[in-house]
Amino acid sequence: MSSKARQKKEATVLEALVPVVLTVGILMYTILVLGGDVHIPLVLGSIITTLIAVYRLGFTWGEIEEGFIATISGTMQAIIILAIIGMIIGTWILGGVVPTLIFYGLKVLSPAFFLIASMILCSIVSLATGSSWTTAGTVGIALMGVAVGLGVPGPMAAGAIISGAYFGDKLSPLSDTTNLAPAMAGSNLFDHIKHMFFTTGTSYVIALIAFGIMGAQFAGKELDTAAINELISTMSANFTISPILLLVPIIVITLVAMKTPAIPGLMIGTILGGAAAIIFQGASLGAVLDAMQNGVVSETGNALLDELLTSGGLQSMMKTISLIMCALTFGGMLEKSGMLETLAKKILGFAKSTGSLVTVTILSCIFVNALAGDQYLAIVLPGKMYRDEFHKRGLAPRNLSRCLEDAGTMTSSLIPWNTCGAAMSGYLGIPTVDYVPYAVLNLVSPIVSIVFGYAGITMMKLEDDPSAPEYKGKATVSA
Repeated sequence: MSSKARQKKEATVLEALVPVVLTVGILMYTILVLGGDVHIPLVLGSIITTLIAVYRLGFTWGEIEEGFIATISGTMQAIIILAIIGMIIGTWILGGVVPTLIFYGLKVLSPAFFLIASMILCSIVSLATGSSWTTAGTVGIALMGVAVGLGVPGPMAAGAIISGAYFGDKLSPLSDTTNLAPAMAGSNLFDHIKHMFFTTGTSYVIALIAFGIMGAQFAGKELDTAAINELISTMSANFTISPILLLVPIIVITLVAMKTPAIPGLMIGTILGGAAAIIFQGASLGAVLDAMQNGVVSETGNALLDELLTSGGLQSMMKTISLIMCALTFGGMLEKSGMLETLAKKILGFAKSTGSLVTVTILSCIFVNALAGDQYLAIVLPGKMYRDEFHKRGLAPRNLSRCLEDAGTMTSSLIPWNTCGAAMSGYLGIPTVDYVPYAVLNLVSPIVSIVFGYAGITMMKLEDDPSAPEYKGKATVSA
């Protein structure tokens, strides 16, 4: 039968659910039983989607291929940014920028404010590295040792560490999820980060107050700082630590504030990191180029510090980029075949107002996190499902990207079988169900986002978004 003669039909809810349910099942089996990665399950899910689209809905392979290639093409800026982030992390470690940030961050610890200080320290480290996993797996482990010496319950300490780690993971321009969310929603990276400050800042203050109340009972106790002091002394012995190096991230932040485009802004940060490595750390040009390509392998002799500072490089981002492309292929096929639209229409029947639309988006992210066990898919699928609806209701894309992070990123560590929940539990030695009540920032963020949605707080209208001119005048439904 020729492509012209093929009659397409709209997917039923059952047909739309089949590839989603089967893919989720394959994902959960691979992660929980086989201990594997999520890449191949997503490829298998794409094959299932293709079979249904071609043999049940009347699409040709050419049309399906066109759909997922268009989806990937639409996120190429974010993929390029992730590659640059690998380079910037490499030069910032080699240049002593990341060690300097950690060095001064460690200075904030005190017995009376251990939980608050732990959250702030992990926030600093995760902002500098863009990784909650790296933060929890290094500085987080050291802080867990300090908590034992202080008599702070492990689940409570883990909650503070995870709250801080995910603060940076959510807001750092070096984070993969921070780049993926605006790519899915159609917003600008730096606009997305600034818009998140409203909900994240509110949630952060609530978390600080909560940890202040919880930590008050430990005031007056002596702090066992042996592990922290060892990290500080090792960094001082292996790097030139100077407040001047703080100018590198400050300049990048200033460029963000001046609305410099993300790619040139981050490239400037990479170059500054390389210059810092040559000027302050005595590195050669060859070492800088190698750090940009392959990252840094730290050999300080301190196991925790070496794990934290062995990172970066263009190559370090390839696994994340390939995972995102697998997720985008799956999502692009669901979208092109109309299956995603069928599911979205069904769910959006419950979203009559802006507040309920935000709620549906938040719950969808949590649902995908729980079923698929992967935070990337929890950003990609809801992002593609609700992007058009936010536009139709006259809401700026940055509102959607904020929702994706408030729920997709923040709740991933609260689910035991999610890759993030498993990683946090493994690093910190605390079962996920035990630390969940104390991961205040992660628990509060989606709630604050829903409250902001119903109250209309900082819900930017499409017509007021200078970064989305292509959508001006296209809103068809009042918010």
